[in-house]
Amino acid sequence: MARKKSSNNYFTKETEEYIVKYNLSENQEYRNKIFTAHIYHPFYKLAENIIHTFKFYYTDVDQIEDLKHEVVSMLLEEKIMKFDSTHGAKAYSYFGTIVKRWLINYNNKNYKKLKRIGSFEEMEESYESRAGKIDSAGLTLKQFLDIWVDKADSEIESMFIKDSERKIADAILTVFKKRYDIDMFKKKALYIYVREMTDCETPHLTKVVSVLKENYYKLYKDYDESERLKIT
Repeated sequence: MARKKSSNNYFTKETEEYIVKYNLSENQEYRNKIFTAHIYHPFYKLAENIIHTFKFYYTDVDQIEDLKHEVVSMLLEEKIMKFDSTHGAKAYSYFGTIVKRWLINYNNKNYKKLKRIGSFEEMEESYESRAGKIDSAGLTLKQFLDIWVDKADSEIESMFIKDSERKIADAILTVFKKRYDIDMFKKKALYIYVREMTDCETPHLTKVVSVLKENYYKLYKDYDESERLKIT
């Protein structure tokens, strides 16, 4: 019977031994060498797994990749020298606890920032209080968005040739359909949210967003012009 791999097989007993060697050495060149060769990857994977396991997506950076590197830097600059294996601590549990606590604080801080920005519903209300209806069409932003989402949803097949692009577009439109269940409205956070839903690269997401934006403004223009024709 094949042995089941451990979920933390990237962070081994050997990793812990190299961390001890790192802490015992006063030779910075040697430290740099073993950190790069034996410690960096386990720290990186630890950060990656905890971020995705606990959904720490309220980030102040543009990509989750940047957040992983922030965690690794924090461990290297502030925590690695505090590890003491003679007290019975296991490196994986020790650093895993530190990363979780750091990400909880980081996540909560950024969540509060996003809450200050407001929900989608608050954004809609703010727009309508400042701009009123959608030009001459007489629609509220909520009404117009609902019309656009339904129309764009029915046109995905014609707008996007590739299945991967359709998948991204469907995820974006799903966000708009469920926008009142999302407690933050910020481009950066929504980009990360959609990327995690679709596992896509930012350039692909940006391309799909551009097509959907063009579709949105075309419909806006069509509604505006049709209402003007009715008036004249």
